[in-house]
Amino acid sequence: MTVVVATLLVLSVPIMVFGSSFEDALLRAIVFMIVASPCAVVLSTMPPLLAAIANAGRHGVLVKSAAVMEAVGQTTMVAFDKTGTLTEGRPEVTRITTLSRWQSSEVLAYAAAVEQPSEHPLGRALVRAAVERSVDVAAVAQFRALPGRGVVGRVNRRRVTVERANAADSVGTVVGVFVDGEEIGRIELSDQLRDGAPAAVRALGDLTAEPVHVLTGDHAAAAAQVAESCDIGSIHAELLPEDKTRIVRAAEHAGQRVLLVGDGINDAPALMAASTGIAMGRYGSDLALDTADAIITRDDLGAVPALIRLSRQARRYVVANLCIAATVIATLVTWDLVGTLPLPLAVAGHEGSTILVALNGARLLRQSAWSAG
Repeated sequence: MTVVVATLLVLSVPIMVFGSSFEDALLRAIVFMIVASPCAVVLSTMPPLLAAIANAGRHGVLVKSAAVMEAVGQTTMVAFDKTGTLTEGRPEVTRITTLSRWQSSEVLAYAAAVEQPSEHPLGRALVRAAVERSVDVAAVAQFRALPGRGVVGRVNRRRVTVERANAADSVGTVVGVFVDGEEIGRIELSDQLRDGAPAAVRALGDLTAEPVHVLTGDHAAAAAQVAESCDIGSIHAELLPEDKTRIVRAAEHAGQRVLLVGDGINDAPALMAASTGIAMGRYGSDLALDTADAIITRDDLGAVPALIRLSRQARRYVVANLCIAATVIATLVTWDLVGTLPLPLAVAGHEGSTILVALNGARLLRQSAWSAG
């Protein structure tokens, strides 16, 4: 609308004020409308962002929108879930401790039975351990997940609960198994740190100039072991889902732009509260995948710092494109108003600047753009 009004002024003012001929004024107005049209400005933003999204997709990162790609580069603080994110998400049962008259096979059988519908890595590990040890697993009824705590259900008409247990003397994850309110045993599980996790954490610390945080429902000793291996600066352990959300919101209210990486149902509220939520796609829960702004399909933590760098490159390309477009438009408009800009040159300048910003944005499709530091 602004361009149309300005064009009418360019047409009418010379005729009424300076006595120009209608043909000369009309030609000047036509040239003005061509060169003042902000096509290059409009096209300055989307090609870099879309090229960055395409490049990320080729490297196993699904970014759900251009707005997300732009927001990733503004990250000032990064936080990770532990189990299934910093670790492989395939924990193994390492020890079963029984209480009273119960046998280890019975403890595992009850735990595996009630965990069958669970999407949590610990639940899948218990079921897998029972299968590997040829333990008979009964069906479960009235299953219910207890977010951040465990699961509960009925097995052989008995109420069975599996919950995280306090175990300060253990560096693994420990769960307690309860039958009709009686604790019958504890199962310890351990998980392996993901390859590349320490390098990714160090890179993220350099990019944000802030310590990387770990938010976990596990006990402090297990969290500290992972944090020490990855050189993580801040540990938040024994958290419920609402605790993770509270920590993320507090950081956001303090002016941080939080990027949270998680994989489970317990992480979903915090993923939504963060400026950017990224889910691990291979074993991530459906709720986490749906809530997250981006998904790492190959579970490669090195993709997180690479994505931030790519987003910041895209922003620089957008700024460069806007400068190019504004400079060309200002030059051509000034030429048309002060002198005589030939129509073919006006068309070439307008279309050329539009093509130039589009091609400049497409440079982010290069392989080197993903790995650039």
